[in-house]
Amino acid sequence: MAIDGIATPGKIIAVHLNYPSRASQRGRTPAAPSYFLKPASSLAATGGTLERPAGTELLAFEGEIAVVIGEPGRRIAPADAWSHVAAVTAANDFGVYDLRAADKGSNVRSKGGDGFTPFGPALIPATDLSPDALRVRTWVNGELVQDDTSDTLLFPFSQLIADLSQLMTLERGDVILTGTPAGSSVVVPGDVVEVEVDAPDASGSPSSGRLVTRISQGAEPFGDHGTKPAVDDLQRVEAWGSEEELAAAVAAGRATAPSGSTAPTGSRDAATSTPVFELTDDLRERLGRVGVATLSVALRKRGYHDVVIEGVHALRPGQRLVGRARTLRFVPFRPDLFASHGGGFNAQKRAFDAVERGEVLVVEARGERRTGTVGDVLALRAKFRGAAGVVTDGGVRDADAVAEIGLPVFSQGPHPAVLGRRHVPWETDVTIACGGAAVQPGDVIVGDGDGVIVIPPALVEEVLAETEAQEREDAWIAQQVARGESVDGLFPMNADWRARFDREEQGR
Repeated sequence: MAIDGIATPGKIIAVHLNYPSRASQRGRTPAAPSYFLKPASSLAATGGTLERPAGTELLAFEGEIAVVIGEPGRRIAPADAWSHVAAVTAANDFGVYDLRAADKGSNVRSKGGDGFTPFGPALIPATDLSPDALRVRTWVNGELVQDDTSDTLLFPFSQLIADLSQLMTLERGDVILTGTPAGSSVVVPGDVVEVEVDAPDASGSPSSGRLVTRISQGAEPFGDHGTKPAVDDLQRVEAWGSEEELAAAVAAGRATAPSGSTAPTGSRDAATSTPVFELTDDLRERLGRVGVATLSVALRKRGYHDVVIEGVHALRPGQRLVGRARTLRFVPFRPDLFASHGGGFNAQKRAFDAVERGEVLVVEARGERRTGTVGDVLALRAKFRGAAGVVTDGGVRDADAVAEIGLPVFSQGPHPAVLGRRHVPWETDVTIACGGAAVQPGDVIVGDGDGVIVIPPALVEEVLAETEAQEREDAWIAQQVARGESVDGLFPMNADWRARFDREEQGR
């Protein structure tokens, strides 16, 4: 695959997000490019076979335009960047989502495996190419799944080259993987993935040819040398590309069915074909108008007596929250456990870094209020990601700063101590006990001045309808009392008052 003597690259630099279509799919648009490195040993030629590692589930492809550096340079100006490019070709930035948790963003294991960067088959000389007139397409089992062009890039090739060369010399043969468009998804053993880069409007329509990779199943299990593969339903949604894609893959037998508590909103249960609960904008708005106290009455009628998260209140009076639960669990402090789980990108940081728009992060702190479980930096991260709020049955550190951020936070109250005084951040997205209430990922959380309540998704619509009816009745009673009526026979209503109320309701 040599072109003018270019050998194996010394560096393979990959861009995280660069296509608007992919950024929209991910729900975030970066303000500047960010990168990770892939080892040269991950390169593979066309026509090869890539093993999905034993014990993993989410091997995903990413068709990309690869830029090959020809002329070395440091501090390259954007206007001169394309003159440093020798060629472009197709690449496939494979990754295993099951291994991302231990990478802390580096992608060393999740994307650095042998054969995880198929490349080629032909290099297209850059001399006669326009950098904004390239196309990348990907097929899985003959079906076109990715199709985008370089003129849509958030960060054009010239910006990437200029940015990277500010800090490092780009050397002859170095490769920049310039990002993948929407359509990246999971492949399974037996699938065939093809990627092609071409310049359809250039003279002769030059092309890299089809970069072909066949997926097989690995047999060698992971040893006890490090973090083993692990996934959850939220990772499944991200790997497959969308909730709808995951649901379709489950129905086709290509994906693992969601566990139920974190089933993707908007999908359908593969076994029963019944709709999975979705917290729509309408439901969210209606839940935001009713009181937790009235919701609790409706739930008690159905036998749910322990769904209030006891002892928590809003850091800023008057704040409300509505959202689906993401969960984080702490265990009691122990030096050896904190040494193994408390540092680095631990469960607490992962939870705040993964909470999605409209979700409520619920933290099990065993009612221990003598230390903080969230501070200003993590609250700011949750606010930036669009979280609906945080609920913890522990304390809040940096309480004044957290209150200023404006994110609804319900807790046992402020405390200046740091996390490690009482807790070890242990795990995320599991069933927890917060303030005496069981909380599962995906439960609906509602909070107001009376406290916070947990609603099982299957009960939301009927409980909400009953609550709205009850609150109309309560408001009507309050109007009568405000006019001077006695509460005797009115609260609760006797038959006469009930008949009067029903007549007015029918009139409305």
